[in-house]
Amino acid sequence: MSLQHILTPSIHKAVQTLFDVTLDKVEFQATRKEFEGDITLVIFPLLKVIKSNPVELGNKIGTYLVENVAEVARFNVVSGFLNIVIADAYYLNFFNGIKDDTRYGFVTPSPDAKAVMVEYSSPNTNKPLHLGHVRNNLLGYSVAEIIKASGKKVYKTQIINDRGIHICKSMLAWQKFGNGATPESTGLKGDKLVGNYYVAFDKAYKEEINQLMAEGKTEEEAKKQAPILLEAQEMLLKWEAGDAAVKALWSTMNQWVYDGFATTYKNLGVDFDSYYYESNTYLLGKDVVQVGLDKGIFERDPDGSVWIDLTDEGLDRKIVLRSDGTAVYMTQDIGTAIQRVKDMSDVGGMVYTVGNEQDYHFKVLFLILKKLGFDWASSLYHLSYGMVDLPSGKMKSREGTVVDADDLMQEMTDTAQKIAEDLGKLDEYSAEEKAALYSTIGLGALKYYILKVDPKKRILFNPEESVDFAGNTGPFIQYTYARIQSIIRKAAFDFSAPSALNELNEKEKELIKQLELFPEVIQNGAQYHSPALIANYTYELVREYNSFYQAVSILGEEDQQKKIFRVQLSKKVADTIAAAFSLLGINVPERM
Repeated sequence: MSLQHILTPSIHKAVQTLFDVTLDKVEFQATRKEFEGDITLVIFPLLKVIKSNPVELGNKIGTYLVENVAEVARFNVVSGFLNIVIADAYYLNFFNGIKDDTRYGFVTPSPDAKAVMVEYSSPNTNKPLHLGHVRNNLLGYSVAEIIKASGKKVYKTQIINDRGIHICKSMLAWQKFGNGATPESTGLKGDKLVGNYYVAFDKAYKEEINQLMAEGKTEEEAKKQAPILLEAQEMLLKWEAGDAAVKALWSTMNQWVYDGFATTYKNLGVDFDSYYYESNTYLLGKDVVQVGLDKGIFERDPDGSVWIDLTDEGLDRKIVLRSDGTAVYMTQDIGTAIQRVKDMSDVGGMVYTVGNEQDYHFKVLFLILKKLGFDWASSLYHLSYGMVDLPSGKMKSREGTVVDADDLMQEMTDTAQKIAEDLGKLDEYSAEEKAALYSTIGLGALKYYILKVDPKKRILFNPEESVDFAGNTGPFIQYTYARIQSIIRKAAFDFSAPSALNELNEKEKELIKQLELFPEVIQNGAQYHSPALIANYTYELVREYNSFYQAVSILGEEDQQKKIFRVQLSKKVADTIAAAFSLLGINVPERM
């Protein structure tokens, strides 16, 4: 039970006993560093219902708590703040209660709990995953893991954009320039091979535009009349008509891409429970349009197109069906959301991990689904995030200057190797152990650097800075974990039983207070869909541990009970680091 849960009823009782007043609520805050105390009661709100001055009121409540609540040792009053000092016995009892709990902070979902479906990645099949996809995948995966740890069932999914003109561009370029190339014949990952033909299409398209403009066409005319674009549009029509040869090529090249994506996902450490494909979902939602018309939610214009008017909601009119009867993206998303609940009947909410350029789209989508009467529509969340930049500038894909996800992961591993070799601490490692460690450090650096930032903020990603072994970085936290593992390996005595310690020094107490926060941090991370809360909590825990490590002797302590307790405390910190990092998809090394 948390301190607030222990103190709140006691403070209510104190005020009732001393002043015959019933409080609606009490307000706590962390005690400021310059004052003694573990938790602070804010007195000012109480003055609205109790006629007193804040210092006198604080002293009376503080005295009552010391006399009647075993956990309260002493107090001090500063202006309108009652700083409460909690007895060491409380912290020792708390620690002994969690030290062997392997799932500390994690909540097991109840069997009848509604599930949350988290969508992330959702790439196009015409190019490899890039830096933007990395942030998307890391955010989506981490939020899914945090929601799961908070006590909900979670399904991870993605919708793959596997159809449309952009796919046909890669297919057509392969037909024209590929000479039958395959991933096997070229030694390239399938997504990279297909991406090369998307770039090749763009190059040929630009050349044709320049040629047409040299022949007297305007730029706009040239862009529309370039023969290679007309061929790609013709291929799309054939695909929609079910042309066997086009469908066969489409299926082959998409499979190359899926195989490539699978390798990237494995290396990045993310996974999925289900996959949706736009080729299967793009017609979904059209039947819902008629339901919306029947309910008066949608309206048909004279040209036959169907719209929803959201001007009363501060938005605008939005088309849901074109005049020729074809669906728009909004219609597809409406249909896909409905289909997902049909597929997984226990889904009670969804999280969409999509960049902030789609903020308006999701406002409209969620509002339409609410108006259509789906009860789960009130539990939809757009996990919006900002762009990732490198010091060299923004990313582009058509010109082949994209920051490739595989290349980025390799660069991070290489950077970790260079820094680790410079530090020169790996002499006893085999080549395989070194390679595994470089990957753990490099990927940990990448993931932590991205996830420690609030999702809505734009990131300037600096690979060198992220692999720094000091400061708020993944490797700094991993190094602390490895340091603790070294302590545990050297502890040549049994430290499994609770120690007989009955008092704590200030550093030990502060560390336990930090551990006490972990369950609440997980719940907040889930509520606010923010891995940054988990990341920055872990950094603060590690800072507190390093302060403890510098201030006290652990294995060199002469008092056996203190030594046992400090090893136990160190181990619990390491376990909590590993648990927190698992929610971020980051591994921790046993040695560094």
